[in-house]
Amino acid sequence: MCIKRDRKQHTLQVSQEKYIERVLDRFNVADAKPLGVPLQPHVKLSKDDCPKDDDATNDMKSVPYASTCGSLMYAMVATRPDIAHAVGVVRRFTANPGRAHWDTVKCILRYLKGTKSKCLCYGKGPLELKGFCDSNMAGDVDTCKSTSGYVYILAGGAISWCSKLQRIVALSTTVAEYISATTQ
Repeated sequence: MCIKRDRKQHTLQVSQEKYIERVLDRFNVADAKPLGVPLQPHVKLSKDDCPKDDDATNDMKSVPYASTCGSLMYAMVATRPDIAHAVGVVRRFTANPGRAHWDTVKCILRYLKGTKSKCLCYGKGPLELKGFCDSNMAGDVDTCKSTSGYVYILAGGAISWCSKLQRIVALSTTVAEYISATTQ
């Protein structure tokens, strides 16, 4: 983790550029073409994408899926709220990942390649705490559960964030938003 303090601008920047570069090298995507978003809107991963026979299961055993997800989670927890939703989606399939799941993990890595220098930046100014939350309606294809997310910002930078599957099935967008606002 890199922390840069600019006394003149009264800012503090926290980044993980070196860590992300090591992760990209470790999982052989350092030379891949960067992507602009961590998770394409049309991507709907499900258990149907999991291996259905022994050959497909054995093929996926050589893929470092869990290790890659763990590396992504480390970056997400420390400095990268922008990948929280995408990482939350792919980690649901850690027990039995399929090729589509792995392709999506590689897309997140490609996104990080293009944004590895992004950082959390905290500045001088009023210490006003701001919070935002949102949800998607029935975003999980397998369970029809919605995903909630929140971020709290202080001094211009994120200090807490989360993206997680709701515990119950919301029957309307209003209920999904209410659950998101009251259970974070």
